[in-house]
Amino acid sequence: MKVFTSILFTSLIMGCMYVDPDIPEDPNIYVNLPDGFSIELYAGHIENPRGMALSPNGILYVGSRSAGNVYALVDIDGNFEVDRKMKIASGLNMPVGVAWKDGDLYVSAVDKILRYSQIDYRLDNPPAPEIVTDQFPSDQSHGWKYIAFGPDDKLYIPVGAPCNICDPEDEIYSTITRINSDGSDREIIAHGVRNTVGFDWHPETGELWFTDNGRDRMGDDIPPCELNRLVHEGAHFGFPWLHGNDVLDPEFGEEGLNSNLEMTPPVRELDPHVAPLGMLFYTGKMFPEEYKNQVFIAEHGSWNRSEKIGYRITLVTLDDEYNATSYQPFAEGWLRDDENVYGRPVDLIQYFDGSLLLSDDYQNKIYRISYSDK
Repeated sequence: MKVFTSILFTSLIMGCMYVDPDIPEDPNIYVNLPDGFSIELYAGHIENPRGMALSPNGILYVGSRSAGNVYALVDIDGNFEVDRKMKIASGLNMPVGVAWKDGDLYVSAVDKILRYSQIDYRLDNPPAPEIVTDQFPSDQSHGWKYIAFGPDDKLYIPVGAPCNICDPEDEIYSTITRINSDGSDREIIAHGVRNTVGFDWHPETGELWFTDNGRDRMGDDIPPCELNRLVHEGAHFGFPWLHGNDVLDPEFGEEGLNSNLEMTPPVRELDPHVAPLGMLFYTGKMFPEEYKNQVFIAEHGSWNRSEKIGYRITLVTLDDEYNATSYQPFAEGWLRDDENVYGRPVDLIQYFDGSLLLSDDYQNKIYRISYSDK
């Protein structure tokens, strides 16, 4: 790991944030993990942290939704605890997604993708952003965007449905798109995706996998949320007609049946209303071998279910044919007594040493999950 020390940083003085005094300071007290795993605070007082991106220089960039800010976090001494917090952008429109490439930071801002050039070396005086593209819809509903660069060096950008359930005329909605790093050649690579806020590429096949949030107001127990795999570009994943494997939408299901459109089922149905956000394939060497190339999912948690569900990290295990063989909790305890909330997991990113960083927009913190067999 390279620790960025070539310039002096000025600390960001963060505004006071409410901290629930009933939540223990040490997350190991209430977060349950498999034997050998532990969770520690990596950074605190980060207002509404959402998507994350890590530069080769060891700088962690963090987007936000309600705060409208983008942060740079620096662990100067390499002790896995952030020493400097800097606000490099503010006043943006839900800049949830951040992605780093060739020295530049790309930020999603609903209808725009912005670029901050050579940002690692300009943290004390951030540049004005360049507009990569401003050709995305401006709808606020599901307008926030997780973004990431794929193995093809293109930037992948989802466009969520502008509603709970609808069938918009413009084909750009309910899709995953990709563009060149200069904003050119936008193309749609997946249809029928209600709202993905997390995706990754399989380390062996290079295929795109993504989470998808199911619709609301069909009851507590349907429809399921989804983990999906894009085998063929242009595939349709069912929205708004079909949810999960076989749940026809009460408003649009018949229309879907009459369309004779081939719809791709999920690799795994997830629990209903868990709001799966960030996901990744684990490729590090710190965790035991059984976790290699398996799927970790950050479940943000339900917002209107009569009994809360989610608020955890789950693990989907895959066999040699990439079929899901299990779906189970990996880290839980942010939901206490089925009612009290201690945290809401958002995004996951793999650190240089093979540990995982996790953003929590409820406690305004970034955690580090590590493993030791000693």
